[in-house]
Amino acid sequence: MEGLEAKGVQGPFVLQGVDLALRPGEWVALLGPNGSGKTTLLRVMAGLLRPRKGEVFLDGRPLRAYGSYARGRLLAYLPQGGPYPEGLLVEEVVRLGRLPHLGLWGREGREDAEAVEWALEATGAARFRGRYLGSLSGGERQRVLLARALAARPRYLLLDEPTTFLDLEYQGGFLALFQGLAAKGMGILSVLHDPNQAALARRVAVLKGGRLLAEGGPEAVFTETLLQNLYGPRVRVAHLMGRPHVYLDG
Repeated sequence: MEGLEAKGVQGPFVLQGVDLALRPGEWVALLGPNGSGKTTLLRVMAGLLRPRKGEVFLDGRPLRAYGSYARGRLLAYLPQGGPYPEGLLVEEVVRLGRLPHLGLWGREGREDAEAVEWALEATGAARFRGRYLGSLSGGERQRVLLARALAARPRYLLLDEPTTFLDLEYQGGFLALFQGLAAKGMGILSVLHDPNQAALARRVAVLKGGRLLAEGGPEAVFTETLLQNLYGPRVRVAHLMGRPHVYLDG
């Protein structure tokens, strides 16, 4: 069975029996207040943290059964922070995304070069490919780091706050890119803080206190009752052009 699944995951910090599945061809947005366990869940599903209880499965096999290269060919992860290779050129950073396909002593071929070029163009990072990562602004750096993850051409992409530091134009561009990648078969799980960005995803999962509070389409999940439970009594929900729009009253 294809998919990346967390089943009964508990710990290592705040998670309490979380069940969440990501299938190829869908974009799932993960929402919740600060400290709810979003980043922890992503790191568990990426194989960077081991749960105290429960299991993560990748295409029907326990994630822990995969070697690092095999896992890296199927699954890419964009974290919130570094450390990052500040002294490398942008193109060199993006080429790091191909390492799982090359192995320890592998040599780059045409497919690797094409994947790097595609990732640079898709994220708008091609125009500063010859600059050092350490010379970039926060938004430029974020585009490069997403390009590195995309260069792996993964089946599943885990993104922790991918629109951080981006201006409005590139936020919109990233969200459209996620929709397009999902339409072509990639499974994407992204932590977002803006419910209006999350409303563009096919499915929304909501965490609070380490528990999965709600899951489903944005129209079903984004009720004033649930969002006020998360963010306070000023939250309101309107429906514009068939999509929920979340705002603060007053």
